Amino acid sequence: MAQTVISINVSAGKKKIILEKPQALHRIFFSIQAFANLTAWYESKISFDDPQFRSFYVIDGPARYFEAKGEDIFQGNIWVYNLSSTDLLYSATEILH
Repeated sequence: MAQTVISINVSAGKKKIILEKPQALHRIFFSIQAFANLTAWYESKISFDDPQFRSFYVIDGPARYFEAKGEDIFQGNIWVYNLSSTDLLYSATEILH
């Protein structure tokens, strides 16, 4: 088993890979959290191996957190897209087995 914890800054209107595709092990858990002022509304998109964000999950408002676990969760690159007008800090954790 291995655990990865990463924090990255994503500028307003930009997108980045937050977790790269596992090469040797199998992802069994991951979570992504956006850190921002609790009283402001910030929107982010999470995409699973789709840098064009044609299919995505939205984290916004007070719900700035996404988590998945299990043997059948997504194994590719995970992208985050900061749609807000300010830079945001994201934290991601994954567990590989």
